[in-house]
Amino acid sequence: MTTLKTLPTAVLGRTGLRVSTLCVGTAAWGVDSPVHGVTVPEEEAVETALHAFQGPVNILDTSNNYGDGESERRVGLAVRRAGLPEGFLVQTKLDRDPATGSFDRDRMRASLEQSLDRLGLTRLPVLYLHDPEHIGFDASMAPGGPVGSLRMLRDEGYADHIGISGGPAALLERFVDTGYFDALITHNRYTLVDRTADRLIDVAHAAGVGVMNAAVYGGGILTTWPRTSDRYHYAAASEELLTAVDAMGAACERHGVPLIAAALQFSTRDPRIASTVCGVVTPAQLDQAIASTQLEIPDDLWSELESLCPSEAAWIRD
Repeated sequence: MTTLKTLPTAVLGRTGLRVSTLCVGTAAWGVDSPVHGVTVPEEEAVETALHAFQGPVNILDTSNNYGDGESERRVGLAVRRAGLPEGFLVQTKLDRDPATGSFDRDRMRASLEQSLDRLGLTRLPVLYLHDPEHIGFDASMAPGGPVGSLRMLRDEGYADHIGISGGPAALLERFVDTGYFDALITHNRYTLVDRTADRLIDVAHAAGVGVMNAAVYGGGILTTWPRTSDRYHYAAASEELLTAVDAMGAACERHGVPLIAAALQFSTRDPRIASTVCGVVTPAQLDQAIASTQLEIPDDLWSELESLCPSEAAWIRD
């Protein structure tokens, strides 16, 4: 498979940063990742990062708690080995204390310090608050809480822009509505079979917030057909959703299009979404994802896939 030399780019909302429409996702880059069903050797993760540095993707996403810190450490090994190419963006997220669950000011500063040390960086283009659903909106916004801490760290010069990243779409919309955030990451909620985040994406895009969409394979169920999983977003999927996946897979097969390519392009073709975070664990997977974004998919297949989307009752709906 030949790696493409270029990818389309888009401006990440009011950050003004120009990002490739595909972003390397590193949530599974730990010693072991049971939730993703993979084990990623250290050198393979480092080689994947190095491969990204040499290709058309210009952004990589990680977080303090991914792989208990191993994801950031492995990205940092690649940065130290080859240097970060000019214009390549590494973004990370502030995470709660893994032992206590604390999101207080001290933990947020410690989270950032750990991340910068692992990554071998002194500042970040975008720094996100991660998974605020664990404490809710009011606690997140309270004095001494994570949102105030994130804004303070930005003002101290550790990040150019700040963002919000999490699960429940209605909750994330409340954070977007504050006007504090420049970027948004939503996951598992805007895919071929789940449109929970459609309104959130609309609201964020209209407000000038850069939108990144992650986990477009729904935890892996949309990567192969015949499917090898009955789980969506790491939980048992409903019969309605499974039926939709099977029907979409069959439709793609009739058109000679891999289901995984349609699942990825569903996001990359959306003009509201600046970049799609795609989890990859090998250089070959990264090459496949890049190639999948360029595969020609006929309009009549898109129309058929849209008609096969399950009802709202099968979505996450949060």
